[in-house]
Amino acid sequence: MTGPVKNLTVGITGASGAIYGVRLVQELLAAGHTVHLIITEAGWQVFHDELELDTSDRERLIAQTFQGDRPGRLHYWTLRDFSCPTASGSHRGDGMVIVPCSMGTLSGVAHGASGNLLERVADVCIKEGRKLVLVPRETPLNAIHLQNMLTLSQLGVKILPAMPGFYQKPKTLDDIVNFVVGKTLDALDIPHSLFRRWGE
Repeated sequence: MTGPVKNLTVGITGASGAIYGVRLVQELLAAGHTVHLIITEAGWQVFHDELELDTSDRERLIAQTFQGDRPGRLHYWTLRDFSCPTASGSHRGDGMVIVPCSMGTLSGVAHGASGNLLERVADVCIKEGRKLVLVPRETPLNAIHLQNMLTLSQLGVKILPAMPGFYQKPKTLDDIVNFVVGKTLDALDIPHSLFRRWGE
């Protein structure tokens, strides 16, 4: 399945579910899109703890995990590198996904903190009216979390919790991951065939 080539930012934070962010970036690159990747320090820790990846050489890990023979273009940015083009409203990016999105990052975005590159790019998306999709992975949710999500939803941000459906009768963990990633791609208007849709 193909569609217009897009220029997107993907943020991966320290919430559980790093595999969602990894799979999304892999799918975007495989489809030929350009990805500006930002990973928080806590995100790197989850890479090590959940995915059991060796994070001692981050550049090598990025090349091995994301690039391979995928035709898309990948650009990695650290949290303090504000030279990233998508940190400016004058850059014509196509939007951003933060997956998984921690409650700390969600709070920073909801309150316009722009304390790091991830929050700054999200702020740019909101002020420029571009697509911004947040994929929170937290349970249970307290009133602060819910209020921050409501604040962002009222600004046009898509809140897409990592809640897999089971009507496609998943057989493997990959099936569950692909459902959430597929719903994220749907929110970006990017064609995919990661799961069987209701009625198919």
